Amino acid sequence: MARLKRQDLLSLERYAEQRAAIRRTVMAHKKRRRVPIGEHLALYFEDAITMRYQVQEMLRIERIFEPAEIEQELAAYNPLIPDGSNWKATVMIEYVDIEERRRRLQELNGIENTIYIRVDGFDPVYAIVNEDLERATDDKTSAVHFARFEFSPEMIAAMKQGARILAGARHDAYPHEPTEIAGDVRRSLIADFD
Repeated sequence: MARLKRQDLLSLERYAEQRAAIRRTVMAHKKRRRVPIGEHLALYFEDAITMRYQVQEMLRIERIFEPAEIEQELAAYNPLIPDGSNWKATVMIEYVDIEERRRRLQELNGIENTIYIRVDGFDPVYAIVNEDLERATDDKTSAVHFARFEFSPEMIAAMKQGARILAGARHDAYPHEPTEIAGDVRRSLIADFD
Protein backbone atom coordinates (compact mmCIF):
# COMPACT_ATOMS: atom_id res chain seq x y z
CA MET A 1 0.00 0.00 0.00
CA ALA A 2 1.19 3.49 -0.79
CA ARG A 3 2.17 5.82 2.01
CA LEU A 4 0.04 8.89 2.67
CA LYS A 5 1.26 12.25 1.39
CA ARG A 6 0.10 15.78 2.19
CA GLN A 7 -1.82 15.83 -1.11
CA ASP A 8 -3.96 12.93 0.19
CA LEU A 9 -5.29 15.06 3.04
CA LEU A 10 -8.08 17.60 3.15
CA SER A 11 -7.59 21.11 4.47
CA LEU A 12 -8.95 21.66 7.99
CA GLU A 13 -11.90 23.57 6.54
CA ARG A 14 -12.78 20.93 3.93
CA TYR A 15 -12.37 18.15 6.47
CA ALA A 16 -14.72 19.94 8.89
CA GLU A 17 -17.33 20.19 6.13
CA GLN A 18 -17.10 16.47 5.28
CA ARG A 19 -16.20 15.03 8.69
CA ALA A 20 -19.56 13.44 9.55
CA ALA A 21 -19.79 11.56 6.23
CA ILE A 22 -16.12 10.55 6.35
CA ARG A 23 -16.54 9.28 9.90
CA ARG A 24 -19.54 7.11 8.96
CA THR A 25 -17.63 5.61 6.02
CA VAL A 26 -14.49 4.94 8.08
CA MET A 27 -16.42 3.40 11.01
CA ALA A 28 -18.14 0.99 8.59
CA HIS A 29 -14.72 0.16 7.09
CA LYS A 30 -13.19 -0.42 10.54
CA LYS A 31 -15.92 -2.96 11.40
CA ARG A 32 -14.61 -5.07 8.53
CA ARG A 33 -11.11 -4.91 10.02
CA ARG A 34 -11.74 -5.87 13.66
CA VAL A 35 -10.84 -9.35 14.88
CA PRO A 36 -11.84 -10.19 18.47
CA ILE A 37 -9.69 -12.69 20.31
CA GLY A 38 -11.83 -13.86 23.19
CA GLU A 39 -14.03 -11.37 24.99
CA HIS A 40 -11.50 -8.71 26.02
CA LEU A 41 -8.80 -8.52 23.35
CA ALA A 42 -9.22 -7.26 19.80
CA LEU A 43 -7.04 -6.59 16.80
CA TYR A 44 -7.96 -3.49 14.80
CA PHE A 45 -6.16 -3.89 11.48
CA GLU A 46 -4.95 -0.62 10.02
CA ASP A 47 -4.65 0.49 6.40
CA ALA A 48 -4.40 3.71 4.39
CA ILE A 49 -8.09 4.51 5.00
CA THR A 50 -7.89 4.16 8.79
CA MET A 51 -4.60 6.04 8.94
CA ARG A 52 -5.81 8.89 6.72
CA TYR A 53 -8.75 9.30 9.09
CA GLN A 54 -6.44 9.20 12.12
CA VAL A 55 -4.15 11.85 10.63
CA GLN A 56 -7.09 14.07 9.68
CA GLU A 57 -8.46 13.79 13.21
CA MET A 58 -5.09 14.68 14.75
CA LEU A 59 -4.72 17.68 12.45
CA ARG A 60 -8.23 18.81 13.40
CA ILE A 61 -7.78 18.33 17.15
CA GLU A 62 -4.34 19.95 17.25
CA ARG A 63 -5.25 22.59 14.63
CA ILE A 64 -2.20 21.67 12.59
CA PHE A 65 -1.88 23.32 9.19
CA GLU A 66 1.84 24.04 8.81
CA PRO A 67 3.45 21.77 6.19
CA ALA A 68 6.33 20.66 8.44
CA GLU A 69 3.94 19.70 11.25
CA ILE A 70 1.70 17.81 8.83
CA GLU A 71 4.77 15.90 7.62
CA GLN A 72 5.53 14.97 11.25
CA GLU A 73 2.04 13.49 11.65
CA LEU A 74 2.41 11.56 8.41
CA ALA A 75 5.80 10.25 9.56
CA ALA A 76 4.18 9.04 12.80
CA TYR A 77 1.22 7.25 11.17
CA ASN A 78 2.58 5.99 7.83
CA PRO A 79 4.48 3.11 9.49
CA LEU A 80 1.10 1.67 10.55
CA ILE A 81 0.05 1.11 6.92
CA PRO A 82 0.75 -2.43 5.67
CA ASP A 83 3.31 -2.65 2.88
CA GLY A 84 2.28 -5.75 0.97
CA SER A 85 3.85 -8.54 3.02
CA ASN A 86 2.31 -7.83 6.39
CA TRP A 87 -0.70 -6.83 8.41
CA LYS A 88 -0.49 -4.08 11.00
CA ALA A 89 -2.90 -3.79 13.88
CA THR A 90 -3.70 -1.81 16.96
CA VAL A 91 -4.12 -4.32 19.80
CA MET A 92 -6.71 -3.31 22.37
CA ILE A 93 -7.23 -4.99 25.74
CA GLU A 94 -10.77 -3.94 26.58
CA TYR A 95 -12.28 -3.98 30.07
CA VAL A 96 -14.98 -1.42 30.89
CA ASP A 97 -14.55 -1.50 34.66
CA ILE A 98 -11.43 0.49 35.66
CA GLU A 99 -10.51 -1.71 38.63
CA GLU A 100 -10.97 -4.90 36.65
CA ARG A 101 -8.86 -3.44 33.81
CA ARG A 102 -6.06 -2.49 36.24
CA ARG A 103 -6.05 -5.99 37.77
CA ARG A 104 -6.25 -7.78 34.42
CA LEU A 105 -3.44 -5.72 32.86
CA GLN A 106 -1.20 -7.02 35.65
CA GLU A 107 -2.36 -10.61 35.14
CA LEU A 108 -1.99 -10.35 31.37
CA ASN A 109 1.56 -8.99 31.48
CA GLY A 110 3.34 -10.12 28.31
CA ILE A 111 0.21 -11.15 26.39
CA GLU A 112 1.19 -8.87 23.52
CA ASN A 113 4.14 -11.17 22.80
CA THR A 114 1.86 -14.21 22.48
CA ILE A 115 -0.57 -12.86 19.85
CA TYR A 116 -0.41 -14.77 16.59
CA ILE A 117 -1.95 -15.34 13.19
CA ARG A 118 -1.91 -18.91 11.90
CA VAL A 119 -2.48 -19.84 8.28
CA ASP A 120 -3.43 -23.50 7.79
CA GLY A 121 -0.38 -25.49 6.82
CA PHE A 122 2.12 -23.05 8.36
CA ASP A 123 3.59 -22.26 11.77
CA PRO A 124 1.99 -19.35 13.64
CA VAL A 125 3.25 -15.85 12.89
CA TYR A 126 3.73 -14.02 16.19
CA ALA A 127 3.20 -10.29 16.41
CA ILE A 128 6.19 -7.99 16.38
CA VAL A 129 4.96 -5.44 18.91
CA ASN A 130 5.62 -1.87 19.93
CA GLU A 131 8.42 -1.08 17.54
CA ASP A 132 7.96 2.62 18.24
CA LEU A 133 8.34 2.39 22.04
CA GLU A 134 7.91 -0.02 24.91
CA ARG A 135 4.35 0.03 26.25
CA ALA A 136 4.55 -2.52 29.05
CA THR A 137 6.39 -2.49 32.37
CA ASP A 138 7.74 -5.31 34.50
CA ASP A 139 4.46 -5.24 36.46
CA LYS A 140 1.76 -4.90 33.80
CA THR A 141 0.98 -4.72 30.13
CA SER A 142 -0.57 -1.72 28.41
CA ALA A 143 -4.17 -1.64 27.19
CA VAL A 144 -2.91 -0.59 23.73
CA HIS A 145 -0.14 -2.11 21.61
CA PHE A 146 0.88 -1.83 17.98
CA ALA A 147 1.56 -5.08 16.14
CA ARG A 148 3.01 -6.16 12.82
CA PHE A 149 2.54 -9.65 11.37
CA GLU A 150 5.06 -10.56 8.63
CA PHE A 151 4.05 -13.28 6.16
CA SER A 152 6.07 -15.29 3.66
CA PRO A 153 5.05 -15.26 -0.02
CA GLU A 154 3.86 -18.85 0.44
CA MET A 155 1.59 -17.88 3.33
CA ILE A 156 0.15 -14.98 1.35
CA ALA A 157 -0.51 -17.24 -1.64
CA ALA A 158 -2.22 -19.78 0.63
CA MET A 159 -4.43 -17.08 2.16
CA LYS A 160 -5.39 -15.80 -1.29
CA GLN A 161 -6.24 -19.37 -2.31
CA GLY A 162 -8.59 -19.82 0.66
CA ALA A 163 -6.48 -21.34 3.45
CA ARG A 164 -8.09 -21.00 6.86
CA ILE A 165 -6.72 -18.12 8.98
CA LEU A 166 -6.88 -18.05 12.79
CA ALA A 167 -5.98 -15.33 15.30
CA GLY A 168 -5.19 -16.04 18.92
CA ALA A 169 -3.01 -15.42 21.95
CA ARG A 170 -1.22 -17.99 24.08
CA HIS A 171 -1.31 -16.65 27.62
CA ASP A 172 -2.16 -18.71 30.70
CA ALA A 173 -4.28 -15.91 32.16
CA TYR A 174 -6.37 -15.54 29.00
CA PRO A 175 -7.93 -18.85 27.93
CA HIS A 176 -9.97 -18.61 24.73
CA GLU A 177 -10.59 -20.32 21.43
CA PRO A 178 -8.73 -18.90 18.43
CA THR A 179 -10.85 -16.72 16.15
CA GLU A 180 -11.24 -17.62 12.50
CA ILE A 181 -10.75 -14.65 10.21
CA ALA A 182 -13.51 -15.11 7.66
CA GLY A 183 -16.08 -13.32 5.51
CA ASP A 184 -15.84 -9.56 4.98
CA VAL A 185 -12.98 -9.23 7.46
CA ARG A 186 -10.94 -11.81 5.59
CA ARG A 187 -11.62 -10.15 2.23
CA SER A 188 -10.65 -6.75 3.61
CA LEU A 189 -7.38 -8.05 5.09
CA ILE A 190 -6.43 -10.10 2.01
CA ALA A 191 -6.74 -6.89 -0.02
CA ASP A 192 -3.79 -5.52 2.00
CA PHE A 193 -1.51 -7.84 0.03
CA ASP A 194 -2.39 -6.24 -3.32
